[in-house]
Amino acid sequence: MGIPILLTVDDDPSVSRAVARDLRRRYGQNFRVVRADSGPDALEALREIKLRGETVAAMLADYRMPHMDGIAFLEQAMDLFPHARRALLTAYADTDAAIQAINLVDVDHYLLKPWDPPEEKLYPVVDALVETWRAADDRPVEETKVVGHRWSAPTYKVRDFLARNLVPYRWYSVDEPEGRRLLDAAGAGPDDIPVVITPDGKALSSPTGAEIAAVVGLSTEPAADFYDLIVIGGGPAGLGAAVYGASEGLRTVLVERRATGGQAGQSSRIENYLGFPDGVSGSQLTDRARRQARKFGAEVLTARDAVALEARGSARVITFSDGTEIAAHSVVLASGVSYRSLGAPGCNDLTGRGVYYGSASTEAQACSDEDVYIVGGANSAGQAAVFFSRYARSVTLLVRGPSLEQSMSHYLIEQLRAIENISVRVGTSVIEAHGSEHLEHVTICEGDSGKTETVPCSHMFVFIGAAPYTDWLGDAIVRDSHGFVRTGPDLLAEGKRPKGWTLDRDPLYLESSVPGVFVAGDVRSQSVKRVASAVGEGAMAVTLVHRYLEER
Repeated sequence: MGIPILLTVDDDPSVSRAVARDLRRRYGQNFRVVRADSGPDALEALREIKLRGETVAAMLADYRMPHMDGIAFLEQAMDLFPHARRALLTAYADTDAAIQAINLVDVDHYLLKPWDPPEEKLYPVVDALVETWRAADDRPVEETKVVGHRWSAPTYKVRDFLARNLVPYRWYSVDEPEGRRLLDAAGAGPDDIPVVITPDGKALSSPTGAEIAAVVGLSTEPAADFYDLIVIGGGPAGLGAAVYGASEGLRTVLVERRATGGQAGQSSRIENYLGFPDGVSGSQLTDRARRQARKFGAEVLTARDAVALEARGSARVITFSDGTEIAAHSVVLASGVSYRSLGAPGCNDLTGRGVYYGSASTEAQACSDEDVYIVGGANSAGQAAVFFSRYARSVTLLVRGPSLEQSMSHYLIEQLRAIENISVRVGTSVIEAHGSEHLEHVTICEGDSGKTETVPCSHMFVFIGAAPYTDWLGDAIVRDSHGFVRTGPDLLAEGKRPKGWTLDRDPLYLESSVPGVFVAGDVRSQSVKRVASAVGEGAMAVTLVHRYLEER
């Protein structure tokens, strides 16, 4: 890819020269410094850099520029180089604009002009940008390719896995000439799809998540056999536990069976999370948390499926699906929940072929000018409706309950009412899905009248209920009737400690029926199903881990 680039944009020639001079003085040996005098000129330079296969490490843009301000430039530049780190140059009077940029376009830092001396005010910021960029392991988008069929469920799973793990890739349909050429070059045929072609030219036919992770740079193997803390699950609770555990000196490993972020990571816009008044996407929040955990030294393992938990003396042992094991002094279970199956006839056969569980953002463009149906009445369903309304001709929210007020935040209900192409049908459920190659129609039923109606539908996204991922835990971990893990006071039936409890004290607040195994987030019985509470429980669990370790 050649030497990476640091790009500066400022319409003031003297400022532009000063920024470039200071950057070359410090980073000239390892980076090429490119400067532009306007946002449009900088975008043109970025397009040429992209065509040449080069990469951009960081971009510094002035806020006040004619024709295109720094925020608008960075927003468009993200489409070309999403992994490049971003900083805004502002005057003292524009600090509000800098804060706006952090929320709107995920700007990493802002710099106040003048920045003299650069050793104190410029270089520490650029050092942080470069360090973060290097940790992201940036690669050109075109080097990883996925070839598959538009309505193939396995192809959808591969694309969703790559997208949720923020792995850049390019998608080719087998119905396109280039897709067929790639299959021929890989020595594969239509029966082998999906085919993933790695940056070094290796072709994988119908790969598993673990196989993909191993070749695209995601960590799948633990660096050690024993840790202070194993975190199971990479949603907000698991990421919170990993950040706090690693930052407080615990040897920490986070294990995620699919992609970090959990259900929150699929949210197109979270607008009620503290500190983000203009909202933040689930993927952005997840990316920041994952980078933060790694910064403090936590390992993050992807595509590793935990199938058993066992107490062996003072060790807590996790067994993976391939038979390998890791052990630790303590465990935080943050495996979260998954959306329950709709259960209506036809849905299982059409899953991944028009019926999707979760937001499935990879399908957004395919929904252009289509009539989209979303099943569910909680925040995740509402956020998806807002997101798909930007692409679809119409979005219909099907809610089984009598109203949205019972399960959805007020701010989101108001948003839905203000969007013209969104309609809400309460007291309504899906009773059948129809289609041969892909979803074509759904039959819906109004609960009170029993009236049924079959409507055209190519895309249906399901957000109903919450099924905890706990079947693998065995009988040692006490769960409630719905499968959620009981903790703390909830374990003390009639003042008695759980069967098999070995300590002379009651279970701590987030501690399960096995000492040293703590629970955080949605998987915990009677937890509050919100991102903020999940993060808080992850942090609290680490505090209780310390108390447990001090007892030993």
